[in-house]
Amino acid sequence: MSQFVKMICLVAAAFVATAVPAMAQDGGTSISFSGAFGAGVVLLGAGLGIGKIGAAAVESMARQPEVAGDIRGAMIVAAALVEGATFFALIVCMIS
Repeated sequence: MSQFVKMICLVAAAFVATAVPAMAQDGGTSISFSGAFGAGVVLLGAGLGIGKIGAAAVESMARQPEVAGDIRGAMIVAAALVEGATFFALIVCMIS
């Protein structure tokens, strides 16, 4: 089983384990996980995406050092686009 699948299973198990006592409450209190859960998923995805961009860029620079400047510039642009989408998604999660 890959490391990613193990991580997803662990996160899902932790979410279920912490949500069960909160959902068992009776009374007038209501708990909403939509904004916080969405923000967590957004940040997890952004971290994985930027990590993948950085790993691929470093590997490419190691294979072809003569184009390291071009690769670095492309990496910065791609990471900036991912961060822009992340900020937009975080704002949407905070509003909802």
